Amino acid sequence: MADYLDLIYVYIMETAAMLSLFCLYTKTLKKKIRFPFYCLFAVCMSTYTNFIPMDTTIGFGLFVLLLTAYGAWFCHAGLKPSLLYATLMTVITLLCIRIVKFLLASLYPVLPASLWDKDGVLISPVCQSACLILAVFCYYIVYRYFSFYTSMETQHMFLVLIPVLMIYIMSKYVSTIEYSFEILESSGPTGHLFTHWQMLAMHLLGLASLFCVLFTYKKLLQNFRLRTELSLLEQEEHSLNQYVEEARAHYKRTESFRHDIKNHITVIKKLLQSGNLEQAVTYIDDMAEKISFPCDTNNPVADILVGNKLGIAKSIGINASCSLHLPYPCGLRNIDICIILSNALDNAIHACGNMDADIKKYMHVSGRVQGNFLMIEIENSYQGNGVFKKGTGLSNVKMIAEKYGGAMSVEALEHEFVFRVLLIIPEQTDKN
Repeated sequence: MADYLDLIYVYIMETAAMLSLFCLYTKTLKKKIRFPFYCLFAVCMSTYTNFIPMDTTIGFGLFVLLLTAYGAWFCHAGLKPSLLYATLMTVITLLCIRIVKFLLASLYPVLPASLWDKDGVLISPVCQSACLILAVFCYYIVYRYFSFYTSMETQHMFLVLIPVLMIYIMSKYVSTIEYSFEILESSGPTGHLFTHWQMLAMHLLGLASLFCVLFTYKKLLQNFRLRTELSLLEQEEHSLNQYVEEARAHYKRTESFRHDIKNHITVIKKLLQSGNLEQAVTYIDDMAEKISFPCDTNNPVADILVGNKLGIAKSIGINASCSLHLPYPCGLRNIDICIILSNALDNAIHACGNMDADIKKYMHVSGRVQGNFLMIEIENSYQGNGVFKKGTGLSNVKMIAEKYGGAMSVEALEHEFVFRVLLIIPEQTDKN
């Protein structure tokens, strides 16, 4: 009867461990499901592990795959974060089980004799309770401090996944080859006291190494974000300086025009009085060209930038045109719009400049607003056979697109390159 109660207690503790694993695993993926589903999955997985233990290689692989499928399919999380945390939490579970077994075996001389049976084997309920406490504590640390779930954070997830798998393999090798659990339970704790402490220290170091890997990866992500933000700030400074110079030059042209306005009016008046209407219109058009921007986007800051870039393009033989219309004013920051346009236009000019001289070079800037969405598209001639490598500039554009809940896409064809960025226009209008 006592053995039967122990089995029930062990099953309850395993279910509780699975329940905590599923709850924190789901929260780590930033998802939510109803509590009854947690309980259902916990009962099913604890029953499954009784037939195929996680401590075996096959059991480990199947458990990781099932947990990944749960995260990717049922929780609608990404495949990469689901696989990463499924592997991570399974390895943590196994390390916690082994740490507790070796810890209690090492403390055999000082623990009450009631915890051991007549053969010197640890009573399971005690081991299960200790494993549950340690595992839940480790799960919570991962959930609280090491939550990587965005596409950017999981882009290099193998930097974490490979060391975690290596820790598992080494733990498995040491436990099964050097000092297996079967030897531990059959020979009794007293005969291998020194070995127990060695094994405990090795597995504790393995668990500590796992968290060190997560901490290092987190710092690398923070460093990457800081570098990206620094790059954005440098681009902002460069863009602002460029806009100031362009505005200053435009102001000088306008000032010169105002200085000569009386003379211009006199000339136009005489042309009209003499009946030379065509010459008067031509003269007025020339005047308008001197004080107007090469393109009209409805955004004065973007007018300066796009006009400057199109002027550079035309000076090197590129047939450039613009049909871009931007909302103004709006919740999009002027500097963000200009970073998008400057990087995309610089790439287009660079791509056209690298083409053979006998190939027609062109670039066209277009954009439209539909509801709260702004789509900007830049097409240019391209000679790269569909091969393209994203640089820092487009990475910055992607960050800005994600900042406004949008997305960026590039399409490199054989003779044409198409850049698109979609932005969701915020309702606030005080950010320009």
